[in-house]
Amino acid sequence: MYQKIMVPVDDSAASMRALHEAIDLAKLCQATLRAVHVVDLAQFSWGGTGYLQSEEVRKAIESAGEKVLARTTDLLNHENIRHETAILESAGDKIANLIVDDAHANQVDLLVMGTHGFSGIMHALMGSVAEGVLRQADMPVMLLRVRKDG
Repeated sequence: MYQKIMVPVDDSAASMRALHEAIDLAKLCQATLRAVHVVDLAQFSWGGTGYLQSEEVRKAIESAGEKVLARTTDLLNHENIRHETAILESAGDKIANLIVDDAHANQVDLLVMGTHGFSGIMHALMGSVAEGVLRQADMPVMLLRVRKDG
């Protein structure tokens, strides 16, 4: 079955749903869970490189990512799951590419991701990292959809 399961994590409900599903699968398969958090440094460049090079901004972004991974690690320790964590940095790279490349480099055999299930104009504006991963990955990808009611 699966030996290494990867789940990208952030603070969203979709990510938390994916993390809990990945934990359940890791328990069933006695697999290692690789939790990654992507920090997109390009979102803070605002059309130039000045902000991107600011050490304070970079430290704040990394600190936020470390907090997400610390909470994830606490949960994985509590659930007694073998795990590893990593922060992946994007400086304008496609996030889907980073995730798939990291999965290959770390011999992941299942990707579990949450998706917000946007469609229409929201999908056009927001894009979909999950869709990009699904198109590129040559390993199984499990997408878990979370929709906000309202």
